[in-house]
Amino acid sequence: MLILLQQEEPKPGDLIEISRFGYWHWALYVGYGHVIHLAPPSEFAETGFSSLMSVVADRAMVRKEPLWAVVKGDDYRVNNKHDGKLPQRTVHQIIQEAESLVGKTMPYSVTSKNCEHFVTKLRYGVARSDQVRDAMVAGAVGIVGVGALVAVATFIGTLLSDNKQEDE
Repeated sequence: MLILLQQEEPKPGDLIEISRFGYWHWALYVGYGHVIHLAPPSEFAETGFSSLMSVVADRAMVRKEPLWAVVKGDDYRVNNKHDGKLPQRTVHQIIQEAESLVGKTMPYSVTSKNCEHFVTKLRYGVARSDQVRDAMVAGAVGIVGVGALVAVATFIGTLLSDNKQEDE
């Protein structure tokens, strides 16, 4: 599925979703063309193995950088996806906490403490990562799908075997 991203003008406190190869990187817009984001080694590596580096990283740095430098020519969009579902903190609270974390090294886990968890915690006070949840659901569906396929194949095999025995 192709998602076309609009590059609308962000406002302070907005969540920025950046399309990377195979995943989404997230940042918080703090104004004057800058974002704050949780950057594992993959986000400042110049290698082709960036997403692999994120998977194995256990520490990441909170960085404040120009939006253009973080986007690196990739598509991005403002995505305050939990507005209306979760209470939003004030812009002042969001920016103040984000600024206080710049330069700190924090624990990182691609499944439980990633860049999306980081920015949603700042904006809503709750750490969430839909891309992790969606990947886990897809994996579970894949496992269930394989299990169902095996069950159907076994059932058809049994029917064919029974028909063969009746013919003999």
